[in-house]
Amino acid sequence: MPVTLPVLLPGRTPLREAAARPDIAPHEVVDTDTVLSPHGPWRVVVLNDPVNTMSYVVLVFRKVFGFSETLARKHMMEVHERGRSVVWSGLREQAELYAFALQQWHLTAVLESDETH
Repeated sequence: MPVTLPVLLPGRTPLREAAARPDIAPHEVVDTDTVLSPHGPWRVVVLNDPVNTMSYVVLVFRKVFGFSETLARKHMMEVHERGRSVVWSGLREQAELYAFALQQWHLTAVLESDETH
């Protein structure tokens, strides 16, 4: 017999909804919020911060990614003007390594799942 999940309200997840509904068995619910493929594309995003200078950010991009001066400046200006720049996209493990390296250089870097692909 198929299980019909209730319509979720904002802020509710399938697991929370299942916990509130004893008629739904936990094994019948898939929490899609946490099921993210490590093989799909992931983005390394550098966020703007009030601490690092523009020249320092260019230097870090050149050292970590091997960017040319022009490409490093382009990403730095994106961070400065838009507050963020996607500096790399690819497999999750490599994305984590790049994000960690940027954090070691004291830049604010986060990972995002690239669900558009």
